[in-house]
Amino acid sequence: MPAFGAEFAVPAGYLNTPSIGVPPAPVADAVERAVARWRTGQDTPGGFDEAVARSRQGFARLAGVPADRVAVGASVSQLVACVAGGLATGSRVLVAEREFTSVTFPFAQRAEVTEVPLEELARHVEGHDLVAVSLVQSADGRILDTAALRAAAEAAGVPVLIDVTQAAGWLPLDVAWADWIVCAGYKWLFAPRGCAWLAVHPRAHERTSPVAANWYAGDDPWSTVYGMPLRPAPDARAFDLSPVWLAHVGAAEAFGCFGTLDLAEVRDHNVALADLLLTRLGLPEQGSAIVALEADAARIAEVGVVASVRDGRVRVGFHLYNTADDVERVLRAFA
Repeated sequence: MPAFGAEFAVPAGYLNTPSIGVPPAPVADAVERAVARWRTGQDTPGGFDEAVARSRQGFARLAGVPADRVAVGASVSQLVACVAGGLATGSRVLVAEREFTSVTFPFAQRAEVTEVPLEELARHVEGHDLVAVSLVQSADGRILDTAALRAAAEAAGVPVLIDVTQAAGWLPLDVAWADWIVCAGYKWLFAPRGCAWLAVHPRAHERTSPVAANWYAGDDPWSTVYGMPLRPAPDARAFDLSPVWLAHVGAAEAFGCFGTLDLAEVRDHNVALADLLLTRLGLPEQGSAIVALEADAARIAEVGVVASVRDGRVRVGFHLYNTADDVERVLRAFA
């Protein structure tokens, strides 16, 4: 099916993008070509450097930061661990209640983590050493008040980490002010699982720890394969993880697709469908692409909707390949 100028093989009723996004044809084709090269022995390790560079640059453009501020990794928790590793034992970290644990668990290893309602986060910033929060909540799609958090954090001098995994790809980002921006690519960004990024503001570089220091994080990776001493890159590449090659092949192609999109239009499309569903169910509009419903998961599946159960509710997400027909399909479960 065509959507926003791209071709997708998305089945009707697929509303599970908050768990796994479905790639457009160019992304799937690029990964298939890479697998074909792999299975016939046509690849070399250095042959993937261009894809990794394009992936890094693509996320940098999306986040609104220079590419030299971006580290590549494999998952959100692995990259957040670099931030947690820079904290002193016993530091105080503020998070939202029911936050996705890839954001919170790395800090729980060494810090005192305090949970407050998302809507009250900005009021509790003072007295903490760091704030870690998702821009869009995974469980129910609630959106962070970034202006309030930024004002409170700057007033108190408290650094902020923002996970944009459930936002990047449908919500225009305006978080370049944050000390750290982390994201996984396999949901709204159409990339395979195994690629993630961490944007590190210059003021936060010294407070970030390369807890998985490795050869690829060297200034010239191909000259830091063997021997001491430790010689990390001078920029955010110091926090790189040796890349999952095929994932970055897909991500590089996916960011190329996003370069042709107006994310404000994508947001408006996605939110219109999600709010239409809520309105038809007699519920208030939320202004997010993600909706959590009190519903029978088995009945949702019976009507042909692919969704997930998160935090006790059925979670659906609308992306650019969804239509009003998907809304009608969900409504049949409530008939």
